[in-house]
This record gives sequence, structure tokens and C-alpha cells, in this order.
Amino acid sequence: MRNHSAQRIALSGLLTSLMLVFGLIERQFPLTAAIPGVKLGLANSVLLYSLYMLGIRQSVILMLLKALMSWLIYTNMNAMFYSLAGGVLSLLAMIAVSRISGVSVIGVSVLGAVFFNIGQIGMAVLMLNTPQLIVTYLPILMISGVVTGVLTGVVAQMVMKHLKAMKT
Repeated sequence: MRNHSAQRIALSGLLTSLMLVFGLIERQFPLTAAIPGVKLGLANSVLLYSLYMLGIRQSVILMLLKALMSWLIYTNMNAMFYSLAGGVLSLLAMIAVSRISGVSVIGVSVLGAVFFNIGQIGMAVLMLNTPQLIVTYLPILMISGVVTGVLTGVVAQMVMKHLKAMKT
């Protein structure tokens, strides 16, 4: 008899660790130094896997764990607020659109990336009192979100195709 609860906890730990490692790698190799905040978002591919293979509840837990653990590792409370704002908005958007038949994993990923950027800019506007970011910086991040969302969506789709056996 298999213990599904233990399997789920172990898989959640593995996926959280994977998201943190992807985040660390992205911090070491930013896509472009000229545009702060632009990153590939590989951790999103793990969250997409979780959403489709493990469900909403587990995905919310993973997103919260990633934000909290990132704060503990990098000791930057502001980064945690940005991560939470982007993560919550992104996950809500991905949950909503993943329920629509005909929308691919790549489409869900793109929407998640764009909404992550919207959440982060929204938090920056609140924390820094900089409403001009909405018109000056958000469009740049939205374009980068579409591009990176396609890339991470392709990665997530390929991973899900090959790892369906891990679904618990």
C-alpha cells in the first residue's frame, strides 16, 4: 500500500527546491542587464506542471513556499512582497485560463508571465509611489512576459508530456 500523503509531500519538497534552484540560476544569469526585472521565469514551468498535474491547492502551496523560501535565502523582504504580488496574480490568472478548453499550456504560461509582471509593477507602484511605472515600464515587461511565457510554456509542456507518471 502506497502512502499518497508522503508522496505528495516529497514531490512538493522536490518541486519547491527545483523552483528555488531555477530562481538562483536566473539571478546569476539575467537575460539582460539593461532591463532590470526581465528573467526567463523557469520556476513558472514548475508551477505550471504543479497546476496541471497536482492541482490548485498544491500549486498555491508551492507558490507561497517559493516566495517565503526566497525571502529566507536572499534576506530581502521587499523581494518577497514583489514575488508574492506577482505569484498570486499570476497563479490566479493561470488557474482561471487553464479551465478554458482549447487554451494550451503555452497560452496559460504566457498569461501567467504577463500577470506576474503586472503584479510586480503593481507592488512597485504601491511600495515606491511610482505610478509612472504603469506607462513607462509595464509595457516592456509585458512584451518580455509574452516571450518568456512562450519559452517556459514549451518547457512545461515537454516536461508534463514525459513525467505524467509522477501525477499523484
